[in-house]
Amino acid sequence: MRVALAADHGGFRLKEEVLSFLRENGIPCHDFGTYSEEAVDYPDFALLVAEAVRSGEYQRGIICCGTGIGVAIAANKVPGIRAALCHDTFSARASREHNDANILTMGQRVIGPGLAREIVRVWLASEFTGGRHARRVAKIAEIERRYAGGSGC
Repeated sequence: MRVALAADHGGFRLKEEVLSFLRENGIPCHDFGTYSEEAVDYPDFALLVAEAVRSGEYQRGIICCGTGIGVAIAANKVPGIRAALCHDTFSARASREHNDANILTMGQRVIGPGLAREIVRVWLASEFTGGRHARRVAKIAEIERRYAGGSGC
């Protein structure tokens, strides 16, 4: 599994912590930036990870910002992306098992580095359970198709 990783300035330190965790555990990853706490626009970095995951080059993505909300909203605009904002291990596990989330988002101003590492560990270890959940994920994909490229009318 390859992981795409990015953050804006508000999530830079948390991204660096996650990057260290991934490297310590031998998980192949690529850091798409940002590379400092200088102000940047979070949609730019969310898009880099979302496109990398959508292309199939990376199987999962992790994006950090101040709250994790903005990057989740931006990433979820890309068809095929199911970005889940998780600030606890229960949600991290459920986002994979029930929703087949392919991007994890977290907020530096919400959680600390130790909890973030545990969330990432659980999220990466969890697998989609399929079954009744597959039907629901397929319905999400149908909504994407309905609204792709237009007003949905």
